[in-house]
Amino acid sequence: MRALSGVWRWRHNPLRRATDRHEAWVALVAFVTLVLAAPASGWLSGSRVDGALQESVRAQQARTRLTTAVVVRRSAASQHFVADPEVSTDRAAMTTVLARWHAPDGTARSATVTTSSRNTAPGARVRIWTDPEGHPALRPMDAPTAHTHAVLAGLGATMLTALLIEAGRRLIVWRMVRQRYERLDRAWAKAGPDWGRTGTGS
Repeated sequence: MRALSGVWRWRHNPLRRATDRHEAWVALVAFVTLVLAAPASGWLSGSRVDGALQESVRAQQARTRLTTAVVVRRSAASQHFVADPEVSTDRAAMTTVLARWHAPDGTARSATVTTSSRNTAPGARVRIWTDPEGHPALRPMDAPTAHTHAVLAGLGATMLTALLIEAGRRLIVWRMVRQRYERLDRAWAKAGPDWGRTGTGS
């Protein structure tokens, strides 16, 4: 709005200079570009990131599977922590346990794994993530978390675009002001040291 008022204010002002009009137009163009380009950049970036992350989610889920394991005992260094927000929006506490289960080919497996189950007593059944061979695997990213990361990426792109537009506007105005002062300096140099009295006989 300041850009619009600047253009209108200088439109019929008898004291306006060409640089004032140019600066107002630069502000107007920057404002319009900011309104149109920044959201478009954020939407485009967010959409592309979301597409890439959703593809990664599908690939991770194809490489892992949920398996039922039986708790042997809690790990000697049993840990309690919150699920990684990078892969899941689930904030459930995770516990480290020693568990055993069977791979898809029937082979018995046992290892230290993490589970979000509240019941981790020996003999309890818990759900863990394994790879196609039955080895423990990291939990795959879920779709809501991918969407969240995409939204954050879009917001970041919007802010970056806005900063670049504002930086460009300031740079252009700075150069215009610098050129204005250079022209004033040249005008003063032509006027001479006698404040315009040269050749008047005074």
